[in-house]
Amino acid sequence: MDLTRPEVAVRRRGAAARFGLLAVPVAFFAVFFAYPVAAIVARGLKADGTWHLGRIGDVLAQSGVRHVLWFTTWQAVVSTVLTLLVALPGAYVFARLDFPGKQALRAVVTVPFVLPTVVVGTAFLALVGRGGPLDELWGVRLDTTVWAILLAHVFFNYAVVVRTVGGLWAQLDPRQEEAARMLGASPLKAWRQVTLPALAPAVAAAALMVFLFTFTSFGVVQILGGPTFSTLEVEIYRQTSEIFDLSTAAVLTMIQFVAVGAILAVHAWTVRRRETALRLVDASVTARRPRGAGQWAMLGGVLVTVALLLVLPLAVLVQRSLGAPGLGYYRALTREDGGVFLVPPIEAIGNSLSYAVAATLIAVAIGGLAAVALTRRDAGRFVRGFDALLMLPLGVSAVTVGFGFLISLDEPPLDLRSSWILVPLAQALVGVPFVVRTMLPVLRAVDVRLREAASVLGASPWRVWREVDLPMVRRALLIAAGFAFAVSLGEFGATVFIARPDRPTLPVAVARLLGRPGDLNYGQAMALSTILMVVCAVALLVLEKLRTDRTGEF
Repeated sequence: MDLTRPEVAVRRRGAAARFGLLAVPVAFFAVFFAYPVAAIVARGLKADGTWHLGRIGDVLAQSGVRHVLWFTTWQAVVSTVLTLLVALPGAYVFARLDFPGKQALRAVVTVPFVLPTVVVGTAFLALVGRGGPLDELWGVRLDTTVWAILLAHVFFNYAVVVRTVGGLWAQLDPRQEEAARMLGASPLKAWRQVTLPALAPAVAAAALMVFLFTFTSFGVVQILGGPTFSTLEVEIYRQTSEIFDLSTAAVLTMIQFVAVGAILAVHAWTVRRRETALRLVDASVTARRPRGAGQWAMLGGVLVTVALLLVLPLAVLVQRSLGAPGLGYYRALTREDGGVFLVPPIEAIGNSLSYAVAATLIAVAIGGLAAVALTRRDAGRFVRGFDALLMLPLGVSAVTVGFGFLISLDEPPLDLRSSWILVPLAQALVGVPFVVRTMLPVLRAVDVRLREAASVLGASPWRVWREVDLPMVRRALLIAAGFAFAVSLGEFGATVFIARPDRPTLPVAVARLLGRPGDLNYGQAMALSTILMVVCAVALLVLEKLRTDRTGEF
């Protein structure tokens, strides 16, 4: 097809704009992700200018390392299966049933997902540990057991299944299953042969995301696992900060990197299947009031599950933080202890908020530029490949990134070890994928002909963005900023390495308090965790208020 000169000029200008937009995100990830990770791997496997790749076999031959690999894998598999079994009824209830308080319940279900893993671990420590309800009522303690870890993982990932599977389930045409039942199929057979195959891509995508989060679990296992249980992430932290064996940490980082890359590749394939293989209907017309004993029983079971699995641990956390008379644990946060903290622990609140704001601004800027570049229909193979790379920070060891910052960003012009910006940069790495995933569906929904018409009329790429895209994606941009703020507020794996002793964040302060003996330290950890939970919950309520069906689930 022949193109006129204005159209050729527009396409050339669009290609130049696309690569210009992508240059900043590529540079950001190269400097603050690829370079630190490569630096710590090289530090561990390279000596006197020579690579010692035989160290990989030596590390894998260690029985302790094989035990860590085995535990990491099997607990992730079991956690994923348990999460699917517990959460799929919830996905059905939110997709097919309409009942009073549904939106509020949706927000309650999502709260655990945006909570920092340190708070999740602390909440279950309060529930199943010393002095918890199980200990007081039946004398049973599950802390430092694998069951505490598995339950905490189900708690944390329940919303992933409910919102990923439920989001698709709500858009499936229920008349297909009704037609199968009219032809004589039982309800179970109709669901198994009609609905389940249609849901399979969403179930697979949710299962892979749960597996990814549990495979790389750090804060939950660090708090609940004690010295008995260790995932790859926890072992990398131990080898790096306690044993100072960088070669073993480098090998474990490479293993985790390969595993996460494989998981993300499979996840991308399942998402493409979900997007292209189904005919969907408006989700607002598929939900109905519960009918029959079965649906009412299903709704009741989900409400009980939410109450016991999601609400009870958080309620116990709040109750334990109020254990001292006159808000004693909260008042103690305002005093200097002369020990681990150089400042009163309460200052961690202001530190976390300021870091999270800075990280959000960085994540929105970098993620927004990447999303705009990825939206273009003429995006090449490199651009599509970069789309997959954007997800890597969610699965690659945050411990590796944090320690990599310390050993790589130590020389001009990037000597940032003493700079406050180091923490927001690490937190922004985790926020960028959420920004991209939130903005992409809305940007792709914008009619490309509007952009092309504005360009033909002489508008610059910036003016096209400002006058065509921005009015349509403003709400998605706010939601993306909220997600970036919430995940930045709770980042722990990298921050624990790079946060200065006089400027701890809330998750770092909680971990330090839990690592010290005494009821006062334990109570202060519960108080700080409650404050962090409230801040995250408020951010989530704002997100739920802004959320629209067009902005996706995560």
